[in-house]
Amino acid sequence: MRQEASIAHVDLDAMFAAVEQRDKVSLRGRPVIVGGVAGRGVVSTASYEARAYGARSAMPTAEARRRCPSGTAFLSPRFAAYRKTSQVVMALLAEVSPLVEQVSIDEAYFDLAAAGRHDLSPDGLTALATRIKADIAAATGGVTASIGVGTSKLIAKIGSDLNKPDGLTVVAPGQEQELLYPLPVTRLPGVGPATAERLRRAGVHTIGGLAQVARADLLDWFGQAHGTGLYKLARADDDRTIVGEREAKSVSAEETFDVDLTDKTRLNTEIDLLATRVGGRLRTGGLSARTVTIKVRFYDFTTITRSITRAQPTDDPRLIAQLARRLLADVDTSAGIRLLGVGTTTLADFVQDDLFGTVDAVEATSRPDGAGQVEVTEHPAIATPVAGPPAWRPGQDVRHDEHGPGWVWGSGRGRVTVRFEGPTTSPGPVRTFPVDDPALHLTDPPDWTAPASQVVRPATDQALH
Repeated sequence: MRQEASIAHVDLDAMFAAVEQRDKVSLRGRPVIVGGVAGRGVVSTASYEARAYGARSAMPTAEARRRCPSGTAFLSPRFAAYRKTSQVVMALLAEVSPLVEQVSIDEAYFDLAAAGRHDLSPDGLTALATRIKADIAAATGGVTASIGVGTSKLIAKIGSDLNKPDGLTVVAPGQEQELLYPLPVTRLPGVGPATAERLRRAGVHTIGGLAQVARADLLDWFGQAHGTGLYKLARADDDRTIVGEREAKSVSAEETFDVDLTDKTRLNTEIDLLATRVGGRLRTGGLSARTVTIKVRFYDFTTITRSITRAQPTDDPRLIAQLARRLLADVDTSAGIRLLGVGTTTLADFVQDDLFGTVDAVEATSRPDGAGQVEVTEHPAIATPVAGPPAWRPGQDVRHDEHGPGWVWGSGRGRVTVRFEGPTTSPGPVRTFPVDDPALHLTDPPDWTAPASQVVRPATDQALH
């Protein structure tokens, strides 16, 4: 922990949904869900309008549909648009500090002391963070950010989360315990449902209460590593440094469940969400991976991993999910799973997927390889392209030769409906075409900084399902 508040954490507010609302003017102020839109899809991000109805990340999309009102937009992710917005934000942070640690597509730590030119007084930090937030909103076309500033990564991260959206929390030296102690223990990293339940049984509900627990008791309850970590974090004792440019060796995401899961269908939806996060992080870093791994922790804390290695690297979250699902199919989940993770290794800075191949075409041989490992060798698959119209997904960016740029509003029964509008236009008209209309093409995300070439007339809003 530093002597001055010089570590900042920025977190873009509901980033995926915010970018969709920026690029699709008719969705501003409306509930927006980004994630898997199919029957077993999972919510990746819910806009704050959707959260008001109880929608949240990791929720099955079917449940979000039941909770949210008519008119809610359910969209497939557009990682190219999110990556472009993220790059703009990271470039802004690099102007503020030479030491920036990007931890995901929508959040980063940055070292204000490393610049050697900022006023690190509470008033100076508040003014600086306020300007950074304004610069981010202006540069990204209205995507807001929440910022926390403190003497450690722990304080900065918690601070950025306290007053979302568009929040700002500056914690001066000496005020760390005042900030932490009233908060629930679940605010601390590493306090998942199982740890929180054990603490609850001991009558510990807040971080302040945790700070009163003897170190010996924590070691007895949670073991040496976890117990020591909780003891230190409850006292704001965090000396982690900001790591700038670093070579990634792996990209992963994991989830600890409130209740041990046994149902394979539910676990597969969780894999879809985790794979979406991993794929997004790979694409943000300009990386791809050959090896996909799942991590499974059972009710008794026994942990196993399973891996597949492909011939060619990929950053496609759908392919990562398919491979991870295959691995999970061979795991007995009947006793209950408390944690599930999806990871990728053997990273490369390029993608060279088979032109037409899919994971379903892979022929594999497997053998046990170490403790809980299974290595799968992929053989080249011979595949032919499938004839037929494109599979249009809600939210995709398209351009029509006659009507110009727009986005896929919905599709089905051989037709695709497009709304012709952009980030700098008025709400646009809706038109329906055959799915194989040769005048309709996929295109790049719109430029939110460009002036509108024309203003289209508003059209009546309808539900986007």
